[in-house]
Amino acid sequence: MSLPTRPAAVVAAARRASVAALLRLPEPVKRRLAGPPVRVDGLELDLDTQLVLRLRRLAREPVVEDLPIAHGRAVLRAQAALAGGDQPIGAVRPCRVADLPGRLYVPSGRLVQDGGDGDPLLVFFHGGGWLYGDLDSHDPLCRFLAERAGVRVLSVAYRLAPEHPFPAAYDDALAALEWVSANAGWLGADVRRIGVGGDSAGGNLAAAVAIEAARREIPLAFQLLVYPATDMTRGSASHRLFGQGFYLTTEFMDGVAAHYLPVEEQRTDPAASPLFADLPAGLAPAYVATAGFDPLRDEGEAYAAKLADAGVPVRVRRFDGLIHGFANWVALGASNTAAVAEVADALASGLAEADT
Repeated sequence: MSLPTRPAAVVAAARRASVAALLRLPEPVKRRLAGPPVRVDGLELDLDTQLVLRLRRLAREPVVEDLPIAHGRAVLRAQAALAGGDQPIGAVRPCRVADLPGRLYVPSGRLVQDGGDGDPLLVFFHGGGWLYGDLDSHDPLCRFLAERAGVRVLSVAYRLAPEHPFPAAYDDALAALEWVSANAGWLGADVRRIGVGGDSAGGNLAAAVAIEAARREIPLAFQLLVYPATDMTRGSASHRLFGQGFYLTTEFMDGVAAHYLPVEEQRTDPAASPLFADLPAGLAPAYVATAGFDPLRDEGEAYAAKLADAGVPVRVRRFDGLIHGFANWVALGASNTAAVAEVADALASGLAEADT
């Protein structure tokens, strides 16, 4: 007689509890388990992050880029559930956004009463290299951002490559923002306090859409760009320094670029690489978060500098010891949780400032 299979959520919770217990060990013990400090480019890798990376290697966790895409999507979703945990939220409502699947997160204590002016709202695009990721993979992060920042978060599932290569994701993101602007009241949002944001590929889409919003005079109050991909030519020093051993790999990036941007000339299109864009007047203020051990670090910071040079109010925050993907690790490691809390606080203040 076969034993019943445990639900995936139960397995993920058990694994998360095991890893969390290891991360609560005294620092000297964790250092012995993780190995000698890792130092690159004058930075030292966060100890908890180093330990989790070593545990992943010892467990021989599947490498997403080595799997068929459908399988890789499932693995990435499971990894996100493990690292994200069960985050509290006031309410979650499924919806359609410009005919795309969406999920509205309403924080506790910020439910608009009839006749109110509406809440601040972040239109969020998930990361995953334009091939992976969905509403579920970024559910813990969206819950955390909404509840901590006290803003509504509307997560939008755009079309993915290779089924839908560039510019499908960009077109969907722009259509979503236009729809939100026209339907702010239905969402319980204040049209004067709408922001756009995302992580990695989602940060890329948010940055590109913000540029077009300024050109079309679509109201937009804030950009939340978390380790955004801004230069698909990938010529920066951080790509060479951190392309192996720090979660996001050169092989992964090669694969997603080949599927999302199959024509070489597309990689310098401003809608794919915002670093190549001519920035219009009226671009929304931005907060750009990068990770010290991330291949995308330099291009994210270069884009922040480009915004500043154009006169756009921008705050830049590098989390020195962290890696690409830290925003999804909201339930693993004190440094990751603190970093995401800081990102959420920046979101809160960015949309609060829009109301002054």
